[in-house]
Amino acid sequence: MKTLIFGHQNPDTDSVCSAIAYSYLKNQMGESTVPKVLGTIQKESLYVLDKFNVNHPDFLENVKIQVKDLEYTQVSPIQQHHSILHAYHHMESNQLKTIPIVDENRFLKGLLTMKDIAMEMIHGDFRHIKTSLSNIINDLDGIPLYIPDEDKLVEGNVSVMAYYYKSIVGLLGSKDIIIVGDRYDIIEMAISNKVQLLIITGECEIPQKYIDLAQKNSVPIIKIPKDTYTVSKLFQQCNFVCKIMKKSSLVKFSLDDYIDDIKDDIITTNFRNYPILDANRKFMGFIGRKHLLNPQKKQVILVDHNEFSQSAEGIDDAQILEIIDHHKIGGISTNLPINFMNIPIGSTCTIIYELYKSNHISIPCSMAGLMLSGIISDTLYFKSPTCTQRDIHAVEELNKITQLNLDEYALSMFKAGTALEGYTEEEIFFRDFKDFLIHDMKIGISQVFTLDIEEVNKKQSILIKFMDQLRQQKEYHMLILTVTDIINEGSYFFYSSSNENLLSYAFHIDPIQGAFAKDIVSRKKQIVPMLTHAIELLNYI
Repeated sequence: MKTLIFGHQNPDTDSVCSAIAYSYLKNQMGESTVPKVLGTIQKESLYVLDKFNVNHPDFLENVKIQVKDLEYTQVSPIQQHHSILHAYHHMESNQLKTIPIVDENRFLKGLLTMKDIAMEMIHGDFRHIKTSLSNIINDLDGIPLYIPDEDKLVEGNVSVMAYYYKSIVGLLGSKDIIIVGDRYDIIEMAISNKVQLLIITGECEIPQKYIDLAQKNSVPIIKIPKDTYTVSKLFQQCNFVCKIMKKSSLVKFSLDDYIDDIKDDIITTNFRNYPILDANRKFMGFIGRKHLLNPQKKQVILVDHNEFSQSAEGIDDAQILEIIDHHKIGGISTNLPINFMNIPIGSTCTIIYELYKSNHISIPCSMAGLMLSGIISDTLYFKSPTCTQRDIHAVEELNKITQLNLDEYALSMFKAGTALEGYTEEEIFFRDFKDFLIHDMKIGISQVFTLDIEEVNKKQSILIKFMDQLRQQKEYHMLILTVTDIINEGSYFFYSSSNENLLSYAFHIDPIQGAFAKDIVSRKKQIVPMLTHAIELLNYI
């Protein structure tokens, strides 16, 4: 199972690039990982990925435990054309109580249990059989004396002939299947009456004239070197398994089913094994109650976040192996010690770059481009107060590999990322949104970047209406849309709140929609701390 590496919900460029770059690093170190994203990849990140010809990571819906995460029992199925006796031997040799019956494409057709076989031996129809000649030969160690076609279907009534031959004159026909010993008079009469199949028991040699007669009349003959009693007891079990297998009301699950969703079905039904099917509905194995006792959790590495509220759905069910981040420490917890690297610098990609260097892993141009882009994006090209000398040094070293004109590249990247055309108000608001609990106040802060504030002003009324509705629905104390102007190095504040004075007090701006706060560009290092300080002071006052 591959370890999943992903950033926070509503992924930004640093989150996407750090997940991909760290996954590449881990794989170069001999581990098996794959990068994922928890949301829609934004235009800025798409620009970066396409610029450096890197595949877009797949969307990860959640990390809940699924059937495919379990060590389910893998069983070799048998097909519908196999016999009951074949199924029994297969089950006995593999110590199985239940066996799946599939068609030639491995689609599940039914289930067969040892109990089904036992009940057939007690209550089955001993007179009628439906099978193939090949089943009889293979399952009873038969010797074909004359067989026109091994795959020929055999269906009819079975009789063991121990009578005087004159007693059956006129009674045999094409639907009869005869079991007999070295009774040549019976053998000749059965062939002459063109029975469907003639089974000769015992070790005796059959004269050639009877074989020739059988060929002339197209009557298959199989010799089985066992006594007549044994053959007659086993013959019923040469029936096709489809005769007795369970076909309806099968409780089956998919590899993608979540354990939480199937527990009740397993608890409320009384089966030993439940078949598992893949996405194409083909049989994969069995699951039972024992598999639910200690399920194998998905193994994950978190980058660019360390809070449950910002991570994948079902993160409680996952095994967190590492966290690589540069934000404040949130409420995430683990049952076991992990590698937790949290450094107060401008970008997670800077940490990833330093891990490449400390592990002496060569950096290809594509990974250098991703990490460089993540740093430029998160530090607003070194203008954010979160930026450190380590971030600047990392970009300088990475650009020795990429050989970019950084001024031109940064502007192109920001242009690609700040364009709002084609986005709905919901998509704009949630493109980089995070929840915060500040002194029991539930506050949501969205941050978007722009090179042209007029794009936002045109959508101001619908954005505010959307925030008002969302605040009522989700019971937020306050929702803030921070529009950060990269050129003018500041942010415009739009909000939905019952207390208009809080933003004004926190950022020293007029209590109006769209007020501009000079030099306020970082949500992490400026907006949240200043808002927290204002709430503390107002509560104190």
